[in-house]
Amino acid sequence: MSTLAIKNLHTVVNTESGPKEILKGVDLTVNSGEKHAIMGPNGSGKSTLAYAIAGHPKYEITDGSVTLDGEDILSMSVDERARAGLFLAMQYPVEVPGISVANFLRTAKTAVSGEAPKVRTWVKDVNEAMAQMNLDASFAQRSVNDGFSGGEKKRHEIVQLGLLNPKFAILDETDSGLDIDALRIVSEGVNRYTDQGDRGLLLITHYTRILRYIKPDFVHVFVDGKIAEEGGPELAERLEDEGYDRFVKAAAN
Repeated sequence: MSTLAIKNLHTVVNTESGPKEILKGVDLTVNSGEKHAIMGPNGSGKSTLAYAIAGHPKYEITDGSVTLDGEDILSMSVDERARAGLFLAMQYPVEVPGISVANFLRTAKTAVSGEAPKVRTWVKDVNEAMAQMNLDASFAQRSVNDGFSGGEKKRHEIVQLGLLNPKFAILDETDSGLDIDALRIVSEGVNRYTDQGDRGLLLITHYTRILRYIKPDFVHVFVDGKIAEEGGPELAERLEDEGYDRFVKAAAN
């Protein structure tokens, strides 16, 4: 069993008016086989948590720790974190003109696993992964995310997830901008990943609609840079009915 442990995490970001604290002491543990959903209003720090774990230079860790199987990942470079078993699907996947999807995926797989996959089996694996996400095989020859629709970018992220198969996946609002069909396809891809039984998922979302397809084991309400409440799937149902207002008011007081 693997464990991703976040303890008393504090982060700041530089603004025009000076440093601003975003995360204010986050404690969260994700074990292999667990699916955790983080929900909360805009500006609560959900995405900051994802990017801080992944190693985005914009966010300065001022206190706390993040470990993967006891190893301090905050001391690792971004690529070292990926090789250790972390994966981040971004809310706004970036475009990389001039780099084909096929080359990007093979380079990423080689970097993470330490050896290049055999071409014949790799092409078969890529075509199968893309077909599962309803992406035509021709996408492999296009530049990464260049000219892709929002839904195509998100589906390509899940293709990466399936092929790289990390220990822990952090999905930052993967459901944003998806229509009903794309949401279903993306969710099926995530479920194939978690159905292995020994993978951990941290799913960040505003809405409960994706949780109808991806059933979380734990739900955490994020407000003002901290976890305000925790529970099971029933907590997401309460949020659907009640919203975040009472948590926001409690944090303000």
